[in-house]
Amino acid sequence: MRRSIATVSLSGTLRQKLEAVAAAGFDGVELFEPDFTHFPGMAAALGRMAADLGLTIDLFQPFRDFEAMPPGLFARSLDRAERKFDLMQAMGAPLMLCCSNTSPLSVDEPDLAAEQLHALAERAARRGLRVGFEALAWGRHTSRYGQAWDIVRRADHPALGLILDSFHTLSLQDDPAGIAEIPGDKIFFLQMADAPLLSMDVLQWARHHRVFPGQGDFDVVGFYEQVLLAGYSGPLSLEIFNDMFRETPNRRTAVDAMRSLQYLESQVRPRLAARAAAARPDPRAAAVLAVRELAEPPAAPEFAGVAFIEFAADEATAPQLDAQLHQLGFRRAGRHRSKAATLYRQGDIALIVNAEPASFARSRFELHGPSVCALGLRTAQPQAAQDRAIALRSQRHRSPLGPGELEVPAIVSPGGNLMHFVDERLGPDGLFAADFLPEVDDAAPVDAGLRRVDHVALGLSLEQYDTWTLFTRAVLGLSLAESLELADPFGLVRSRAAADRTRSVRLVLNASLSSRTLTARTVGRRGDGGVHHIAFASDDIFASVAQLRAQGVDFLPISPNYYDDLPTRFDIEPALLARMREAGVLFDRSADGDFLHIYTRAADEGLFFEVVQRIDFYDGYGAANSPARMAAQAQA
Repeated sequence: MRRSIATVSLSGTLRQKLEAVAAAGFDGVELFEPDFTHFPGMAAALGRMAADLGLTIDLFQPFRDFEAMPPGLFARSLDRAERKFDLMQAMGAPLMLCCSNTSPLSVDEPDLAAEQLHALAERAARRGLRVGFEALAWGRHTSRYGQAWDIVRRADHPALGLILDSFHTLSLQDDPAGIAEIPGDKIFFLQMADAPLLSMDVLQWARHHRVFPGQGDFDVVGFYEQVLLAGYSGPLSLEIFNDMFRETPNRRTAVDAMRSLQYLESQVRPRLAARAAAARPDPRAAAVLAVRELAEPPAAPEFAGVAFIEFAADEATAPQLDAQLHQLGFRRAGRHRSKAATLYRQGDIALIVNAEPASFARSRFELHGPSVCALGLRTAQPQAAQDRAIALRSQRHRSPLGPGELEVPAIVSPGGNLMHFVDERLGPDGLFAADFLPEVDDAAPVDAGLRRVDHVALGLSLEQYDTWTLFTRAVLGLSLAESLELADPFGLVRSRAAADRTRSVRLVLNASLSSRTLTARTVGRRGDGGVHHIAFASDDIFASVAQLRAQGVDFLPISPNYYDDLPTRFDIEPALLARMREAGVLFDRSADGDFLHIYTRAADEGLFFEVVQRIDFYDGYGAANSPARMAAQAQA
């Protein structure tokens, strides 16, 4: 399987883009012509540079406004094409992308378009080159792949074929099923792009909001499946126009890009296998599996909950965190055998405060105090979970081990924090019995009824939001809920939840569209961001809140107007409403159940905690109350 990416998809100079693409393991690039226009070298020099990096230049693009034009403009376009062919030959690019015409001077005459494209292909063939015709979603007369294929078929030239782009098809809600009936050798190139579902002009959507497969909402897997069933055997490529990608460090973007293609391949493979093994097997699917080297990482892990959450601290901040955890009802349960790390327990929750001097840069705490640095997830297949992550471009992590301590497979998650995969067979205490010496907590607080980690919420920079979307879906195998926009007093916060099948692991991804929100300010203090709050589940939130208040926990005050408004939105028993008002608990309801929750104050715009109670089968996160929480935080 050859994998490629358009240079327009990354930030930086052309040389920097090629270096990032090569480092991520790509085979080739699509050269976006403006990148070459500003390159300080000749075409032949670019070709040598790419070859030295182990890359081919698979496609030169775009060649615009060519087909179905009046004779004078057609003649000028042929001359223009010859100059592009000169460049392609010098740099070693075998294929030109000719996109469908957007000029108001073009005419709606498929036979004329075919005739002129035939002439272009004939010119290309004389030089040993080929031309691919692509339907732009905003093409004046040709906007759908079926129209483009009809013109290519009429032109009937061996050097002219079809270029397919998932965005142009799926943004128009065009059915890709007909692609499978196109001869595979007439599909010259495949470009993949995902996108969030937006209601906007398709040109603006295309130019600013494309994302990598797995980061959006399109059925890119179904699209790719149809292309493979057609018999296509060329490169799998990415063409992404995205404002944020133009700002993000290109090495990070290139890694995301490769991860997205491997994820796409791994998702289409079982579909083809099912077709090949059906009662009436599809020979095309069997042929694809026989000849295509589609990525096949280990299966996504089945999780069984959060094993532990680890905080980074130092000698100054560790005592502050110790006091805060005691207030929350956590007792000191163990001292690490070889590191300055303390274990805290309550219910099935395990928290670790790591104050080992060599573990973290001192500047980390000076910037934002203690913060979450690692997350442990329980799974019955810890090594397979790590192997999958590494196969999908994550970095392996090995922690130093003391005598008798357990080695836990771990990776570096986006942004630099660690994610450990803890063997479920160790049970709730096995890892801690091996790595920690038991400790008696003389100042142990009263258990506050916090039973398990309900969810972990991350505050991310915008450039990390799409990275985490792909990471949770591709590497962790979590399902993503609908993306929401929540109102902070100083802007909007984009939020999306991810969870495993059994809801034992829940992550909430948040990124601010404004630089003034609490989420943005927290991220600004932490670089790319990280965990900004942790939610603990209680079976009786009112009893938990009463005990926590008695132990000194300072909860976020909620406006009395919130409680006055609740009965206008929900049918709530007066007694329950009175209890919520007195306790400061917020309320949400779905068709499947109710949700009660409350937040602690955030110290210096830092980490805060949430206590939640899910009633019946409520599956959300109280998003409707996020504006109340953010307004209260701004006022506090």
